[in-house]
Amino acid sequence: MTRNDVKLGVVGLGNIGHYHADRLTEMGANLVGGMDIDADARSSFEDKFDVPTYEDHDELFEQIDAAVITTPNTFHEQYAVDALEAGLDVLLEKPLADTVESAERIAEAAHEADGFCMVGFHSRYHHQAEIIKDQQTTGRFGDVTHIEANYVRRRGIPGRGSWFTAENVAGGGSLIDIGVHAIDLALHFLDHPEVVEVSGTARSEFGTDEDYAYVDMWGDDEGAEHFDVDDSATALIRCAGGETISLEVAWATNRPPTQEFFVRGTDAGARFDKASGDLEIYEAGQGGAHHLSTTEVETRSHDPHRQEQVAFLEAVATGQAPDRNTVDEALTVQRVIEAIYRSGETGRAVRLDEEADAEADPQAADD
Repeated sequence: MTRNDVKLGVVGLGNIGHYHADRLTEMGANLVGGMDIDADARSSFEDKFDVPTYEDHDELFEQIDAAVITTPNTFHEQYAVDALEAGLDVLLEKPLADTVESAERIAEAAHEADGFCMVGFHSRYHHQAEIIKDQQTTGRFGDVTHIEANYVRRRGIPGRGSWFTAENVAGGGSLIDIGVHAIDLALHFLDHPEVVEVSGTARSEFGTDEDYAYVDMWGDDEGAEHFDVDDSATALIRCAGGETISLEVAWATNRPPTQEFFVRGTDAGARFDKASGDLEIYEAGQGGAHHLSTTEVETRSHDPHRQEQVAFLEAVATGQAPDRNTVDEALTVQRVIEAIYRSGETGRAVRLDEEADAEADPQAADD
């Protein structure tokens, strides 16, 4: 089987579903159907992509080999677990779920399934990110000890009143929407160490303001009463080997926007600007400060979403589960997100290793 033989279906036919379907059809993938509970969404998808759509996901699952799931976060578990139990391979848009408990159930289903679940952290497929990872693997940076991860918009709150701004559907706001990309990419650059402690806070400073100032908004603005999630977050993440991540995330701030990542190693470092595509490597020779050098790396331009889809389809076609964007990696990201929220609520650092011990030995948590 080639990747274009894989029979694909899209679950969730809103904007993100169309975004995936556009790229899949452009590359010649075998898109055979879609599913949504909304009749208008089904009609629009049918008209655009000329494929049948279904209200019942089980009907779609009978027709396909693999599912791309792009629903609001709270529905990820239902469709991903059912798809895995039906023997399908799954590309599940980030985040893994809206809560850690739901994410754990998806991970358990993936471990028991014949198929696999790949999670849509497409930032890893930026060419610049792949170069950084390659250089880290070959040892150019020495020991990578710290990542500065930024995903900050000046004014970028999604439409207030959409599911993105409803805690009971999304599970959070800016942190769970765009912060997941920053956390995942930072952990990827560190080679996924064990996270032991998280200290942070999430804020709601702009979305709750009736006078929130913006130029454009993705979706309609129904006002502050339809906003009950965070619009920014700050955190420090500490790992078992002493590695750290400093995180800045915001949908809205009074500062310039940035999507810069800084990789700090003992032999070299790097700056990757995800918005512009700029990549620089910083090094020093043995002779002292006058041997400092900065290298601007020229990279090719490509669509990371499409590269992610290619990797998914090739894994389905070959029957080999991908070793990137795994469900276990996504579960770690979900646990970090929850820890940031809880740290902000309690005003204290949250130890993830102690939580793991408590799950393994519930009696220990009571002692």
